[in-house]
Amino acid sequence: MRHKTLADLTRPTGTVRTLSQHEELPLLRDHLLRLDRTSRHDRFHGFMDDSFIARYAEKCANDGTVVIAYLEDGVVRGAAELHPPGQSDDDIPEIAFSVESKVRRQGVGTVLFRKLIAVARAKGYKSLRITTGSGNDAMRSLANKFGAHLSFSQGESTGVIDLSRPSQLELAPSLVIAPIEAAQAIANFNRAYWRILFRMYGWGRNKAA
Repeated sequence: MRHKTLADLTRPTGTVRTLSQHEELPLLRDHLLRLDRTSRHDRFHGFMDDSFIARYAEKCANDGTVVIAYLEDGVVRGAAELHPPGQSDDDIPEIAFSVESKVRRQGVGTVLFRKLIAVARAKGYKSLRITTGSGNDAMRSLANKFGAHLSFSQGESTGVIDLSRPSQLELAPSLVIAPIEAAQAIANFNRAYWRILFRMYGWGRNKAA
């Protein structure tokens, strides 16, 4: 079994940025089409065929939806959608998330959630609504940590996030650091470790005359 090396620990893990609505429509569409059956069911609260997903992605490109994407090698592997107000009776903007199975359990959802909330606050939104499938435990847990109070109805969990109050995850320091910062931190630790040893054992000191 191969053990992780320093190169593995400092390998780039992807980038997060907002997609251009029209020019990068294929990136969102292809990401949604790659979702496995369970992920597709969780994302759309039921199984949707490829033609529906293609139409949905095109709608997002035309209705002002902000799509924040996690990309690896130019391919979208996770997405956070911030839909404009006015698409529901109470004008609360809807949000949605999708993460491909190959990048789960790496903190991608948390990074996307943080970025989406920052964008929503910059737009002046006061609250957000999230709806997820009853079986999507990971997303329900993440939504709770960002302050959503979820209620269950008709096979779905729905909650509203109050943006006037920071969540527990927003108050906590981010655990995601750039690879160069990780490498620098390791180097700093190594230098400090050797300085302690030199002081303890007197290595490198000139002998008294």
